[in-house]
Amino acid sequence: MEIERKFTVKKLPENLEQYEKKEIEQAYLCTGPVVRIRKSNEDYILTYKSKKGVVLPEHATARSCEEVELPLTREAYEHLREKADGQVIAKTRYLIPIENGRKIELDMFHGYLEGLIFAEVEFGSEEEAAAYQMPDWFAEDVTFDRRYSNAVMTRYTSLKELQDSSPAGK
Repeated sequence: MEIERKFTVKKLPENLEQYEKKEIEQAYLCTGPVVRIRKSNEDYILTYKSKKGVVLPEHATARSCEEVELPLTREAYEHLREKADGQVIAKTRYLIPIENGRKIELDMFHGYLEGLIFAEVEFGSEEEAAAYQMPDWFAEDVTFDRRYSNAVMTRYTSLKELQDSSPAGK
């Protein structure tokens, strides 16, 4: 089970270069349910995400879904990448340690989404997610704003198009 919250960023944390980072490229083969392929440094992963059977509390503060990840070979990844539905996303992800062994995943996008930066935090429960106090360098909680779903972002052609769209998503 994946339970996460997503935030825009008003300023970058200091000393960003000290944190572990990953160069990520990802594409979607399907968005309902989500079937994603990802190259993360030299690792290749197929991910399946589904909300089927996931029951959220009435006033949920986090997105929740079932998630399964399977390793891919480089050749399989490249073959599937050609079948991507929409744009391929490229980003640098910084892994910033915080309390309780969790990490902030700070994503800085490249290519057609250059300039977009947001952060995600994963939690062990909805209660943990609801209690989370975001740091002062976060701006807005966009957890339920579909525009910031990576799967939805593949449908845009530029950051401006994403920013000009309605929060309900495309």
